[in-house]
Amino acid sequence: MPFRFRCRASARLGLAIAATLALNLASLTAARAQTEPPALSLTEALAKAAGADPTLAGSDARLAAAQANLRQAGVRPNPTLGVELENFAGTGAYSLLDRTEATVSYQQTVERGGKREARTGRARAEIDVARLRREVRTLDLLRDVQVAYAEATAAEAELLIAEARLIAAHQSQADIERRVKAARDPLFAGSRADMMTAQAQIARDQARDRARNARAALARFWGGGPEFRLALEPFFEAKGPVVPASLTIADLALLEAERDVAIANIRVEQARAVVDPTVRAGIRYLGDGNNVAFVVGGTIPLRRYDTNRSGIERARAERTAAEADIAVARLAREREIAQLIARISSAATEAERIRAEVIPPAIKSVEQVREGFNRGGFSYLDVTEAERALADARARRVSVLRQYHLDQAALDRLSGRQAGLTQTRTAEIR
Repeated sequence: MPFRFRCRASARLGLAIAATLALNLASLTAARAQTEPPALSLTEALAKAAGADPTLAGSDARLAAAQANLRQAGVRPNPTLGVELENFAGTGAYSLLDRTEATVSYQQTVERGGKREARTGRARAEIDVARLRREVRTLDLLRDVQVAYAEATAAEAELLIAEARLIAAHQSQADIERRVKAARDPLFAGSRADMMTAQAQIARDQARDRARNARAALARFWGGGPEFRLALEPFFEAKGPVVPASLTIADLALLEAERDVAIANIRVEQARAVVDPTVRAGIRYLGDGNNVAFVVGGTIPLRRYDTNRSGIERARAERTAAEADIAVARLAREREIAQLIARISSAATEAERIRAEVIPPAIKSVEQVREGFNRGGFSYLDVTEAERALADARARRVSVLRQYHLDQAALDRLSGRQAGLTQTRTAEIR
């Protein structure tokens, strides 16, 4: 008896919740929002993950290294202080120390060909590369978070479907129990109803575990736990593809910065081809007579063997390769964006048509079959088939919406829609 009372109570509860589910699964999330803590939105999840990004320390260190390299690139060559002793010891007239000649000289290499300017130009380009690589890593992280959020919300939506199927199973189980008691249905109908309810219970428990695991996977991006609620209302709102008016293409900017480094390398190699003279000035002490004389001199390398011609050719080839990479990346990006926009538009249309054209007739079919079943006009299998068709339609819509949000995450990554979350941090480290 207690079990039967629980079944009847579940059936009454099922009727109440089923009425809430009649229009859309999203309405159940609105009912939950009244009793549960505030839901975590996608923007909040992205902000939490960006704040806990473990790659920030490494990216900041690489940027600091590039900035230190810029400071070092502007440093001139160190001078040389030389000391020479001539006629220090010998034979004959040079056996005495009073004939020793000592020279103290100051030597400096003079850089020609714009070497220092070329070095500093390359170092500045490398700073841009380090900064843009950090932005690309952050955008990749935000894309991964957005994908995990879509997976988690899809799992929550699937849990709603599983709960709705369990409610319907409890309701059918209570109806069959009454008909079996009244000898209107055979005993095996009750056993079959118990089996269907048990299967629905297992499916609901599995869906609950999947939803919890998906939340846990999402929370790992900021080191949190799965005990939070997700905002499901935006999940069911399938609109057209969202593309920002002004695109922030960090990937292309990074390739262009690497191209600029290659161009700067050409200037560096060309500057290396110019020889650097060394000038020297000093004072010579003449031990024979205790006289002092000033001396000057200098050296200049001869460009007989090494003209750095191959170094210049290598730098120019690297620049050509970088320009080719930019062209390929731009074409691939435009092609992928076009494909994503087409898929997102198609998914949004399908999801809306399922909501407006498939689910309402399926709900009406369940109501009609159940009403006929209660009058004895239909069998339990008819009710089960109608409820399965409704659940399948809802499951299909959730599957379409899941892919819709995954494609939107990919589009957001290509268009740099979430780049605003990286600007504050980038401004802090400049």
